[in-house]
Amino acid sequence: MTEEDKIKIKKILADCVAGAISRTTKKIAEQKSHKPFHMALLTEDIVKVSSFERSFSTSFGQGPIEKISELVAKQNGFEAARQKETLLNLYKGAVDEVERICSALRSGNQKPNWTKEIQTLAAFNKGDTVVRRVISDLWLKKGETEYFISIKTVTPNLDQSEIAKKDMLLLKAENSSFNTFFALYYNPHGLKREDYNHSFPMKMYDMHKDECVLIGKDYWDFLGGEGFYEVLLQIFAEVGEETKQTLLGF
Repeated sequence: MTEEDKIKIKKILADCVAGAISRTTKKIAEQKSHKPFHMALLTEDIVKVSSFERSFSTSFGQGPIEKISELVAKQNGFEAARQKETLLNLYKGAVDEVERICSALRSGNQKPNWTKEIQTLAAFNKGDTVVRRVISDLWLKKGETEYFISIKTVTPNLDQSEIAKKDMLLLKAENSSFNTFFALYYNPHGLKREDYNHSFPMKMYDMHKDECVLIGKDYWDFLGGEGFYEVLLQIFAEVGEETKQTLLGF
């Protein structure tokens, strides 16, 4: 990774922390009058820390992660774009099958198995067609191969997981050569993929085995090349030396 790209990533991270501090400062001022019971029972420091963590986690898991992901992919030779719109011309039977699959997974009447689900969709290759629109958080291309990635918070709810699954299946129904992924930028439950255990996405995906799932190190090494995850952690650590000092006076 070039020094220029490292500087860009560091700025994204520093701006994210600064934004969370600004929002929290404003919110605490409002809470003194609008949350009298919290302020009466808790210290201001505890309320401040809680508000800051929520603000930072929410904002960081959205724009900054997508921006960093795009930068990393481009330095590794991918074409890349965020919030990519794709219009799909699909057989109605395939669309109906996507709905059936997701409904069965959500209700627990079917266990997730990406390979079998894709094989099932392939049978729907004639009849009336319909148009569907899919927005991918990150789109990549290298050579003739395209990748469509749905980047979610590390503990997504069931609706978020299902919407991502539908989009991924619709893309595969349009073109079986499309590579679609459900990506979490870190694993909140441990170092190994098998450690992940948040229940909602596990209804829609086999989080431990499905090839369409990328978690933590697997995600970053896919974008940046083998070993990039450790490079990224070092960049975070360098920025952290400055942001931690800023937070001491917060």
